[in-house]
Amino acid sequence: MKMRIHILGQGPRKDEVSFSTAEFGHGRAIWCGSPVQPGDERDVELEVPGLLMSWVDMVPAAGGTVGLRSEGDSVFLTGLLENIEEDGTGALRIGGDLIMFECLGEPMVLGALVEIRTREIRLYPVNL
Repeated sequence: MKMRIHILGQGPRKDEVSFSTAEFGHGRAIWCGSPVQPGDERDVELEVPGLLMSWVDMVPAAGGTVGLRSEGDSVFLTGLLENIEEDGTGALRIGGDLIMFECLGEPMVLGALVEIRTREIRLYPVNL
């Protein structure tokens, strides 16, 4: 997923930043690029590292808006479940973009609004 972010500040963990987007909300993530400062704007690609469990880390959303938010130690991504392949590769649609992830567990309904909870997302700078 490519998006434009506004850096709000540094987080407590190494390379962690808090950020906001015009369309998708706010969050915190591990920054995987040259150092950034509060106030910087960057075009980035978002990655969900690690293996998610269906019905544990990814659950049907009870409604709400498509986007992202941080609460406590978790980051929540809410979007449409676009696809899950037999090998566990999945795609979550937020706006016009897809976020790829890997998961295990019982299948979920494609096209449904789901919420992914993870402890970490990563941001990589891109040149658009």
